[in-house]
Amino acid sequence: MDTNNLSPTFRVAIIDDESIALREIGRGLAKDHYTIETFGDGKSALKKMLADPFDLVLCDMKLPEMSGLEILKEVKARYPMTEVIVFTGYGSVNTAVEAIQAGAFHFMTKPVKINELRSIVARALEKVNLIREKEILKKSLFSHSRQQYIIGHSPAMEDVLSLVKKVCSLNCNILIQGESGTGKELVARALHFLGSRRELPFVAFSCGGFSEELIANEFFGHEKGAFTGAVDTKIGLLESANKGTIFLDEIGIMPLSMQVKLLRFIQERTLTRVGGTKQIPLDVRLIAAGNEDLKKAVAKNQFREDLYYRLNVVMIDLPPLRDRKEDIPLLINHFLMKYSRQFGKSVSSVDPGVEDILSQYPFPGNVRELENIIERAVALCEGKMIIVRDLPDDLLNLSIKRFETNDWPSLQEYEKEYFRRVLVKTNYHRGDAARILGIPRTTLWRKIKRLSLDIPQE
Repeated sequence: MDTNNLSPTFRVAIIDDESIALREIGRGLAKDHYTIETFGDGKSALKKMLADPFDLVLCDMKLPEMSGLEILKEVKARYPMTEVIVFTGYGSVNTAVEAIQAGAFHFMTKPVKINELRSIVARALEKVNLIREKEILKKSLFSHSRQQYIIGHSPAMEDVLSLVKKVCSLNCNILIQGESGTGKELVARALHFLGSRRELPFVAFSCGGFSEELIANEFFGHEKGAFTGAVDTKIGLLESANKGTIFLDEIGIMPLSMQVKLLRFIQERTLTRVGGTKQIPLDVRLIAAGNEDLKKAVAKNQFREDLYYRLNVVMIDLPPLRDRKEDIPLLINHFLMKYSRQFGKSVSSVDPGVEDILSQYPFPGNVRELENIIERAVALCEGKMIIVRDLPDDLLNLSIKRFETNDWPSLQEYEKEYFRRVLVKTNYHRGDAARILGIPRTTLWRKIKRLSLDIPQE
């Protein structure tokens, strides 16, 4: 089994009161790029897990104060997604059975064979990864047949998803409001494909950049001979969406004269094609979206108040990405998998330094900008992990500029950022980095350890 395909972000705890065993097992698993922490007793490990649970716990059965079996039961009770592998020098069939019944992934006897352990650890973390992916999908809404998702578990997005579920099957107009790139069309598609009209047409149209004549022709269609060049009858978007949903993006910049025509359609639920006289009844659910606060546009007489209230039966307000930064790791993982498949590459993880930079960035372009950054990084990535040098230069400059403000970092933070920049510049070649820094390689190695710098293995 190729353990290198597993994500290096997996966190593994090793609990053993024998320092030699801790050192040997830790050294053996370090080859597979896991984040490893060692503990001499169970209580300290459980205390650490309160703040940040481990993905996998390796635990000796015979420990002071708290036995391995007690630790196993405690971990499985509190953290059911964490897998546990137990080992002992006093193995028996009864002990093994008891451990497996308590939820252990595997039971091993000492002395532990490192290669065998690496294989078992890889299988355990594959299981963890599958569960993790399922949880991500549970927090996502399937929005349409091309398998795009609304991804997020932040409180702000949980509120959005809850509202979508409540109103998706109601036959009422909905107004989605949010900055550019926040995913307004995804929400509109979710409302349609999760609702009772899911088997019927979903038609999307952006109102920006078109004259009234073009919008009217697209919306209502035209009769043959209605104008020069109208050689055939054309069915408009509203007719195409009959029984289904029409999504009107950038509604706030629709010409005022066209707003009158849209209001009439909403009130009467009939249309007349351009150049025609026949009124055509339609059953269309209308979802509109805007980048700006339409109430302000109403106050400035740039948007009709009566149309605003017709559209705003239910308002869904999408938060900008800067207000839901808890979702950034989920989104990174989603786009990473999407573009790795699309480009036929095996990029499977992101360096923690990359996540750190992205978590500090305000994302004026919101989720769309994050997707563009990850797409570019996957395209440029030369290995299996996106590293800092794969990011655009303006992001790298931003990570340094934040140290040039009045909000001064600690000396250790500044030192860590400086060392990281040098390592990125030298493509993580420790010899070259040590020469630039003017320190021996051994000192550089100690600095990397002390500053908890995550770097690819040489």
